[in-house]
Amino acid sequence: MARILAIDYGKKRTGLAVTDPLQLIATGLTTVATHDLIPYLKKYLVQEQVELFLIGEPKNLDGGATDATALVTECVRILQKNFPQVPVKKVDERFTSKMAFQTMIDSGLKKKDRQNKALVDEISATIILQEYLQNK
Repeated sequence: MARILAIDYGKKRTGLAVTDPLQLIATGLTTVATHDLIPYLKKYLVQEQVELFLIGEPKNLDGGATDATALVTECVRILQKNFPQVPVKKVDERFTSKMAFQTMIDSGLKKKDRQNKALVDEISATIILQEYLQNK
């Protein structure tokens, strides 16, 4: 089986997480500068089979669009253009950053380490992927 790759897309940084080949476990992959996302994914897809991109879709509490929704929509378009063989699915990402931060606290990370926004983005992508696997 191929992997599922989750994307927590941001204006500056993008967190990435992947499943194992059996699609049982979600693991943080890395955080990349957003402008390096497509080149990174091109290299990654040469080495690994990916059957689906999951991308977090930002929503307000009422389910409406946020300022970042348009950025994600543009990212989806770029992903489809560069990787037409890999479907892209948008999933609700409400509260993932807060959950990621709480995960960092619960795991005992020091305050200085919790200020690492790249780590928050990677954990957020992992949470998006875990929720998808649980609801699948």
